[in-house]
Amino acid sequence: MKDLYPVVALCEAFDVSASGYYDWLKRQVQPGARALEDRLLSREIGQIFRNSRQTYGSPRIQKQLREQGSHHGRNRISRLMRQQRLCGRQKARYRPRTTDSDHNQPIAPNGLAKAPKPTAPNQIWVADITYIKTQTQWLYLAAILDLYSRRIVGWAMSDRIDTALALSALKMALVHRKPPANLLFHSDRGIQYASLEYRQALAQASLLASMSRKGNCYDNAAMESFWSTLKLELVYRRQFSTPAQARGEIFDYIEAFYNRQRTHSSLGYLSPVDFETKNN
Repeated sequence: MKDLYPVVALCEAFDVSASGYYDWLKRQVQPGARALEDRLLSREIGQIFRNSRQTYGSPRIQKQLREQGSHHGRNRISRLMRQQRLCGRQKARYRPRTTDSDHNQPIAPNGLAKAPKPTAPNQIWVADITYIKTQTQWLYLAAILDLYSRRIVGWAMSDRIDTALALSALKMALVHRKPPANLLFHSDRGIQYASLEYRQALAQASLLASMSRKGNCYDNAAMESFWSTLKLELVYRRQFSTPAQARGEIFDYIEAFYNRQRTHSSLGYLSPVDFETKNN
């Protein structure tokens, strides 16, 4: 209303000081140092968030900022993320059953439960199979994770959840890693891993089979954690039109992002590849 009445008269009417009004007006035209710093920090946060494929929350962004020489509190980063509507993860969704342990094949003892924590790559591998939904059909993904670095060392996809799928992931891991004899290989009790063909493949590679207790997913917690990460950061954010699209994006996520770029809190905020390089 300053175009209609004198500023002094308006300030008297609203019971405020003229100096207070002009100070407020100055702050609107020239933001304070804190506001300017927030703007710059928001841009940095946004860039890190985009580089993480929209997956990082405030803890990983805070760690990334510190590596760049910027030290800011978690609450401040969270506030600026909320202002930009940046959300790193979504709620978990229902996971259907993919393990068929109702068979008469031999069950290996649970060697993982008594095994010491790995101190180098290729000492303990864990394996599992999950499902990926596309608009035309289901796609199944088998993966093998090195428990030392959390690196996915072998994986395969198929429209059938069978032994051939699990064997394809194993063959990739054997070719790329060339593991030593007596590596502990842990899986669930599914028929894919208990089958004669798979047991023969493990024996030929001199790997020691280990299997979870019946119906206990916590025995393979590392693989369950990877599936959760994959689903939250990729699958639940997409609507795959075809299995081909899903295959391409999953390949890119595992090989380009998860193994080589994504930081892990359990690895001191290093990627699996960087962790192996730094510690071996």
